[in-house]
Amino acid sequence: MMSQEINLHGDIYFGDVKGNIPHGVGRYTWSDGTVYDGNWEDGKMSGRGQISWSSGTIYEGEFSGGYLHGFGTLTNPDGSVYKGSWRLNIQNGLGRKQYSNSDIYDGCWKDGVHEGSGKYAWSNGNMYIGNWKGGKMCGRGVMKWLNGDLFDGSWSNGHRHGSGVYRFVDGSYYFGTWTKGLKDGQGTFYAAGRKCASFRKFDRKKGLITDGSTARSERFRDLERNVGRSLSEKISFNGFFRDSGRISSRRLPPEEDYSFGDSTREFSTSGKTDMLSYISDEEESELDDDSTVAWEREYMQGVLMKERVKSKVGLSSKNKQQNKFHANEVKKKSCVDIFEGHKSYYLMLNLQLGIRYTVGKITPVPMREVRSSDFGERARIRMYFPRKGSQFTPPHYSIDFSWKDYCPMVFRNLREMFKLDAAEYMMSICGDDGLRELSSPGKSGSIFYLSHDDSFVIKTLRKSELKVLLKMLPSYYDHVKKYDNTLITKFFGLHEITLRGGKKVRFIVMGNMFKTELRIHRRYDLKGSCQGRITNKDHIDEGTTLKDLDLAYEFRMDKSLREALFDQIRLDCNFLESQQVIDYSLLLGLHFRAPEHLKALLEPPGAKLGCGAPVSDGSTSGDLSIPPSGLLLVTHEPSSVNTAPGPHIRGSTLRAFSVGDKEVDLLLPGTGRLRVQLGVNMPAQANRKVSQDTTSSAEVELFEVYDVVLYLGIIDILQDYSVRKKIEHACKSVRYDPMSISVADPKFYSKRFINFLEKVFPVDLGTSNMMQDSFIT
Repeated sequence: MMSQEINLHGDIYFGDVKGNIPHGVGRYTWSDGTVYDGNWEDGKMSGRGQISWSSGTIYEGEFSGGYLHGFGTLTNPDGSVYKGSWRLNIQNGLGRKQYSNSDIYDGCWKDGVHEGSGKYAWSNGNMYIGNWKGGKMCGRGVMKWLNGDLFDGSWSNGHRHGSGVYRFVDGSYYFGTWTKGLKDGQGTFYAAGRKCASFRKFDRKKGLITDGSTARSERFRDLERNVGRSLSEKISFNGFFRDSGRISSRRLPPEEDYSFGDSTREFSTSGKTDMLSYISDEEESELDDDSTVAWEREYMQGVLMKERVKSKVGLSSKNKQQNKFHANEVKKKSCVDIFEGHKSYYLMLNLQLGIRYTVGKITPVPMREVRSSDFGERARIRMYFPRKGSQFTPPHYSIDFSWKDYCPMVFRNLREMFKLDAAEYMMSICGDDGLRELSSPGKSGSIFYLSHDDSFVIKTLRKSELKVLLKMLPSYYDHVKKYDNTLITKFFGLHEITLRGGKKVRFIVMGNMFKTELRIHRRYDLKGSCQGRITNKDHIDEGTTLKDLDLAYEFRMDKSLREALFDQIRLDCNFLESQQVIDYSLLLGLHFRAPEHLKALLEPPGAKLGCGAPVSDGSTSGDLSIPPSGLLLVTHEPSSVNTAPGPHIRGSTLRAFSVGDKEVDLLLPGTGRLRVQLGVNMPAQANRKVSQDTTSSAEVELFEVYDVVLYLGIIDILQDYSVRKKIEHACKSVRYDPMSISVADPKFYSKRFINFLEKVFPVDLGTSNMMQDSFIT
């Protein structure tokens, strides 16, 4: 190897060569003034070196194959400096960037943007420490503002989104939930100087939403300020470089306080950081329990809807134990220890191992139509998972177990039919973030797990439910294949784990129908019966699933939307009746839109002051107007909405009578545009009777009227009308009205179910006119 000078079309290289190409140490000067000094390998920059562009940008660090690759420092002429890891010309890994305006980000990068754990300090004194995704705050994180307010909780797409705690500089606290940066749902506010335990002592699911200590101070705190910026530097050099080092704009309004460390060393790079919920004992305000006062409030998209003072809410030792702020879900005691001391945590690990194995095994098999041999108890994959691993299974940290996957080809085809990607399905359930255990909303005592992205619910089954599903599966497969818009629960996998000693746990994987773009404010489980179908008022919180007698609303819908809904409900009920299934429910989720005024009192459809007389709002008799600022149906534009399939979404876009029987989207002013499908993003008007006014000439009923978005589906379809249920029906019929009890003959159950829902979603002569007036845009 020898040093020599090479002239290539105006470019000049001087240094070591091999053959006639740069190899070793040398200096390359391009005709535009760009200069590289450093190591070369086979004609490419490799090893350590420094390159300076004619623009003034300088990089010093490691190269590989002609790319910035490894560790290095990039200095731009505007004064911004990045020091950290690179991969193929893009920031990737750990790195620190100081921007030209003195903002500093220190943490993880991926593909040129913030991804993972990191700390961002703005030049104005604001600071965020937490998780990032795609250049935006996402996941768990702590934001502290210069004024001393601090927020610790969940973020999404740069906004507060989910459960969190906001501490004001005066020492008051707000525990609750947010949606896209706005308070949304229930919450509790503790005024300054009142007793408030550390953040980790409050449960996110039961955290109630509130704000400020006085009307004046709260209005001031509710003025959310935007702190954001957007930077994008593009380094170009003969095609070597792509976009690099972006920070997406984000809304960062102040609301509460936390304590921060000085460096990202305080973070676990896995993002699972309990540190984020820490607050020192010195920061707690202590008063006697008797003097503690709190305000319970409910918000809708940032608008305060309800408020009540809750006095003497000091936390007893029992309440402190119950109200730990450590997760979104409350674990049911009976579900913690399973089968002679085996923790449900091990069941979760076993479930993930088994699903990863069987989905990975069946996915490469070529697609084909299912056969009769693919159904039934004998159509299964079996595997033993010893802790030390085997020829076919990896080692793991759980207990030894046997795995059984029922009807793998059938469920593989169902996942394809429901447009689920196998890799995304496995990552959702089997990813490093794990599953979350939920408390059972019913009497079954089943364990419920929720995937980390909320897409899938996994429920334990009784042996009788397993038999019903296996018997029903061929007909279920044909039904969901024939009817894209079916409201029946989507099933994605049926599994069984056998623990040491022979104990068996059976699981079903289902789509989560409340994986929605809008927050669910109320949820109801509706069967159409009334005996025992009411919830104890003392046990109701934001996450409670209410029952038939708790429902005080009627829902008015577009004529075509309602017809499509009931056409499918009848088809689904006929199917369940044919399978001798009972005890199923309509799971109904309500998203309330914040009204212009906190209460809108209008006359109901059909209220008449006189023959042909107009009602007070100026509409014709029988009309009920939905304020156009609340919900708008517009012609469907696929490019303007999210058309990706979801765990509960598969059907076509619905048509609306009010828009000329065209496919429609739901436009939510100030929020977004959503595709309307059966059971998903369905607009309606919720009416609740609040009083009755009697005049000399007429009787007028007054209603509260809310714009709502509905999410619904038919669940719990694995109970057949067995001998045990027939005996239960006979016994209860002696004590109660046979028409009112839940257990009933499948034919009668189906008829009663539909009749009840027709009352919940009534239709009248004014509906079509109402929808035309309200929805056409």
